[in-house]
Amino acid sequence: MINNKVVCSLIPARGGSKGIPRKNMVEINNKPLITYTIQASLNSNYIDQTWVSSDDEEILNYSKKLGSNVLRRPKELATDLSPTEPTLIHFAENCNFDYLFFIQATSPLIESKDLDRGIEIAQTCDSVVSVCDLTQLLWDDEGPLYDLKNRKRRQDSKKMYLETGSFFITKKIGLLNSKNRLNGEIKFCKLSKYKSIDVDSYEDLDLVKRIME
Repeated sequence: MINNKVVCSLIPARGGSKGIPRKNMVEINNKPLITYTIQASLNSNYIDQTWVSSDDEEILNYSKKLGSNVLRRPKELATDLSPTEPTLIHFAENCNFDYLFFIQATSPLIESKDLDRGIEIAQTCDSVVSVCDLTQLLWDDEGPLYDLKNRKRRQDSKKMYLETGSFFITKKIGLLNSKNRLNGEIKFCKLSKYKSIDVDSYEDLDLVKRIME
């Protein structure tokens, strides 16, 4: 709790996955992937309730064993094409809270102190998004997104940030009114690049294992 406001985290975790089969339960250093974000949430100074939303019985049972609350997600909200917002709204309609802390199960390097910093920032705005520094020069399929004849040094370039997707924070009223995880006045919480890794491939898994070791 912070400023007498109830904070709930939600970790959506489908049973299915295209890139890595049953990704949320694949083991990293002898622990299922979802373990790390659940534990980070449970150890937060401000998060009152940790919830996992899933359509999968194994994930629900495992999450309960770790100490998380669970919410069974309707099958229609757990397909490969399902957007995330309906899952957040489904949770908001079934649980009481003031702040929703949406955490991605695929961000296992997030720590409790990062979550706490995010909720502290949320006290000065309506919603928060995690980002990291973007220092690379960008290209798309048509070529560079910068002037080849006027290549700036990194330190002289405009400061830019990459949305990591690791976590988002919003007030319940803002989520329900806007139907969007980001609404009203938005601020960001900056993370280290290595904490911003989103596990989406076996290469990502290998990198996370090496960092943890």
